[in-house]
Amino acid sequence: MTGQNFGNKLTEGEDYYLTPEGYKVFTEAFHLKRGYCCKSGCRHCPYGFDKRTGTNRK
Repeated sequence: MTGQNFGNKLTEGEDYYLTPEGYKVFTEAFHLKRGYCCKSGCRHCPYGFDKRTGTNRK
């Protein structure tokens, strides 16, 4: 996310949540706010990207 400027700081519970292992997981709302698919196979990708096939499902 280097070089990105979203204007506001990230809000826990809205933009991301922490897993029991301590990982930060971005929410669907964050991805929509960002406005594009990063093609990393994110857990809550609203763009439907499938990392295994390299295609969008939606």
